[in-house]
Amino acid sequence: MSKNGFPQVDLKRLLTTEQLPAMPQSALRLLELSRDPGTGPREFAIPIESDPGLTMQVLRFVNSSYFGFRNEISNVRQAITLVGMRTIKNFTLWSAVFSLIPNPKCGCFDLKSLWQDSLRRAIFARRMATLLGVQESEEAFAAALLQDMAVPLLAKEVPDAYSTLFGARSNSDSRIRLSMLEQHVFGWTHAEAAGIMARRWHLPEVFATLIEEHLAVDKWVSQAHAEPAKLAVAMSALLPTAEDSGWVECGAFEDYYRKVAPDDAPGVSEILGDVDQEFSEFGPILKLASPGRSLVQRYESVFALTSANE
Repeated sequence: MSKNGFPQVDLKRLLTTEQLPAMPQSALRLLELSRDPGTGPREFAIPIESDPGLTMQVLRFVNSSYFGFRNEISNVRQAITLVGMRTIKNFTLWSAVFSLIPNPKCGCFDLKSLWQDSLRRAIFARRMATLLGVQESEEAFAAALLQDMAVPLLAKEVPDAYSTLFGARSNSDSRIRLSMLEQHVFGWTHAEAAGIMARRWHLPEVFATLIEEHLAVDKWVSQAHAEPAKLAVAMSALLPTAEDSGWVECGAFEDYYRKVAPDDAPGVSEILGDVDQEFSEFGPILKLASPGRSLVQRYESVFALTSANE
């Protein structure tokens, strides 16, 4: 036992390759092909078409209202040509990870809420990355979507400790971040755990780094021009969770946004409204209902409370 009464947990030993569920071969093959600049839609379609379930998911994805194509897309190669290999690769990656993450049923943790939070953060990260001039904003989207993927697995492996942490966060008036509790109790965070998972699954290093460093928002704000994708993902982590009653980090989020956003960028309320709208279009693809309160409602409630107290 550690000095604070919680068990000592060796993170690398906990996340051994044997402990992690195996990534589907079709997803691994697509990641391998994506590293070859000579790969085209024809080659990229082969591992997808060899997996009937994945083929159906990809076609459902590209025929969704999110893309809004007038005519139905009926084959994988056409889908890849229209939306791009990077987008299809990332969708395959998200689908694979979603299928692998367990529901730990630990304390007050809710897996559905975590995926809602992750999707909202991913949409914001892509929007923010685009505003900051990142050409490949899909990478920020994917990294933000996966930033908390270690939490359910950790909760499954160390249920008693995480049940206490979830309860402490839920009951805290300050709404302390889970990562701060993890650091205090274990000496590591779920961000570090997710980085280990990404590398052991042989995901691209850009994903592993973006995921692993999503908590260092102060650092990336100071390097906004050098590391805009990391900043976009880190800012996304400041959004409230679906389970939070308020938004304690709203002030910090707003200050950072105004500091780093271009002069012609939309206001905070407008960009949050864009995220809410895109969630309503994209969520059904991942079978996610919209959270009970939108980000705009959260933001406006904080603004109203601040004005009432002045």
